[in-house]
Amino acid sequence: MIGGALYLRSVEKDIDRVDAFADVPEEGRPQAVANGAMNILILGSDSRDPESTGGSRTDTIIVAHIPKDRSSAQLVSIPRDTWVNVPKAKNGGHGGRDAKINAAYAWGGIPLMVQTVESFTTVRIDHVMIVDFAGFKEIIDALDGVDINAEKSFTSIHPPFRKFEQGMQRMDGETALDYSRQRKQFADGDFARIRHQQQVIKAILDKAVSGGIVTNPGRLNSFVKATSSAVSVDEKMSLVSMATDLRNLRGRNLTFVTSPTKGTGRVGSESVVFANTEKAKTFYDAVRRDSVDEILASSK
Repeated sequence: MIGGALYLRSVEKDIDRVDAFADVPEEGRPQAVANGAMNILILGSDSRDPESTGGSRTDTIIVAHIPKDRSSAQLVSIPRDTWVNVPKAKNGGHGGRDAKINAAYAWGGIPLMVQTVESFTTVRIDHVMIVDFAGFKEIIDALDGVDINAEKSFTSIHPPFRKFEQGMQRMDGETALDYSRQRKQFADGDFARIRHQQQVIKAILDKAVSGGIVTNPGRLNSFVKATSSAVSVDEKMSLVSMATDLRNLRGRNLTFVTSPTKGTGRVGSESVVFANTEKAKTFYDAVRRDSVDEILASSK
């Protein structure tokens, strides 16, 4: 245990740090209601996605709620096209109007993204993690692949046009990354992509804690190196504390939900996702109060 902590501390020095809260006005932030609970904003991009058009918008927005007792985690995906009010950026050049939530990242970086998510959810963000989903390839390969249950048979729209069969299958890093990008073959589009990313994240966590990696120094080293190169965190986030807090967490204790919506529509020329504001208010109030039973009930 001591050796593991020392190892994590050495890895921690190599992880990129970001100043996530510097430009977030303290007077406008939500107050923390639940003492001891933790909320982590996970922002993901896919830098090598064949569909990427450049730009700096974030593809994945997840609020990970870690209850006070650390016995579970609820990961709330906010669709990137959710139509919200984006506060004005500190430089005053952008924001101060309604837009897709991921526009906040392009306009004001991580601090404006934090401010926008806090304004939308009324949940105070304690830490921020930025993930390059393209780096998942190396992470999954360090785990010798992950098991994914595909909801239906379909063919990837990206070369080499892999065929995915319905049901459980072992995927290597390249295959799982390809799977997590697919949405156009599904009636619900980007919601399918969110489900696929959730499956891959859960499979990684399941395999990491149950696949014997902790007892294999070589595989552990490969896994930690791959993970550290794929993530950045805020300046105050401690890997050692996080590993200690979450040491008993398993896949069965993880719940993935999507922020309440009314579905898709259009605002002018833009295709957007409309939040179900009434349900969202009840849902995020439960998150703020660290009421896990209510979180799960109000997410259905």
